Amino acid sequence: MSFMELVDRFETFDFNEYFQSVTRADIQRSLNRDHLEPYDLLNLLSEPAQGFLEEMAQKARKLTLQYFGRTIGLYAPMYISDYCSNHCTYCGFNTTMDFTRTKLSLEQIECEAKVIADTGIRHILVLTGEAPAKTPISYFENTIGILKNYFSSIALEVFPMDEEKYRILKKAGADSLTVYQEVYDKKIYSQVHPKGRKADYQYRLLTPERGAKAGFRGINIGTLFGLGEPRTEAFVSGLHAKYLEREFPDVEVSLSLPRMTKAQGGIKPKHILTDTRFVQFMLAWRLYMPRLGISISTRESADFRDKLIHLGATRYSAGSQTDVGGYALKANDATVQFEVTDTRSVEEVSDMIRQSGYQPVFKDWEIF
Repeated sequence: MSFMELVDRFETFDFNEYFQSVTRADIQRSLNRDHLEPYDLLNLLSEPAQGFLEEMAQKARKLTLQYFGRTIGLYAPMYISDYCSNHCTYCGFNTTMDFTRTKLSLEQIECEAKVIADTGIRHILVLTGEAPAKTPISYFENTIGILKNYFSSIALEVFPMDEEKYRILKKAGADSLTVYQEVYDKKIYSQVHPKGRKADYQYRLLTPERGAKAGFRGINIGTLFGLGEPRTEAFVSGLHAKYLEREFPDVEVSLSLPRMTKAQGGIKPKHILTDTRFVQFMLAWRLYMPRLGISISTRESADFRDKLIHLGATRYSAGSQTDVGGYALKANDATVQFEVTDTRSVEEVSDMIRQSGYQPVFKDWEIF
């Protein structure tokens, strides 16, 4: 069974009716359970569960310390191309935007790598727009070949591929894959992805499975909060992560909570995810999946990220630039994919983590 079949099962489920029926007793029963089922996750995502955030936080903190200790993994994103053939209505890179596109040469990629590595970062996330004609698999193979000289872990956030191509990139030295469904609601998905390869809902949905089968050790998924109804999106995201954990027990599964931020030409969010709900969803995921990695990006403010250290987060990006060549080239007119809110350096984020009683981890994997 693929995850698509599970999505289809819930297509007619009345989430609003269920959320409205949740009682405080339901939530308490879910909190008292050692192993949560899907309906428990629904209960903890409901409005009444906000009255239990302190109890949820205490249990989530205990589980996080048990499975991860007092550690926070650090990574940095590196954008190497902003060419894109998709029409995503929320993204500053979409193909209808009129700006000068950039694709880094291999020499420029090495310059970027040197600057990032000098900060101490050893886990890199490579990102591009989705334009296979501009960034063929050979380009990624050559990129990975360079990055292996500077980083101990290379993750990819690029266009979805077939399993065989992922095997090629795994062999080249990439070890992890990030792919966001963006929105699990099929109707909204078709509205915000009107054209391009990304319009294929099922192909994108099954991308994490192809990556896991290809041998990637880590898979990071998520929804873009602001597009679909937040509680429903958080629930299906959790189901997706749980499915991957069950089907691929050797894979490290992670979830992210990106919230829509300002992007040139992008639509405004239809659903606002408040800070309180953000914390609630994060806690609910931790209680549902104790071994789940939870990544927090620089989309979030410095003050808010500081508070999340104790609530179940396991990975932070730091010193992030979201434009192509943002570390070494630093073009003043560059187009960013989204605005960075936490602008602190890697050193400043590391100091914050230490002052919070945790250890920043720069390296926990080695490419061979």
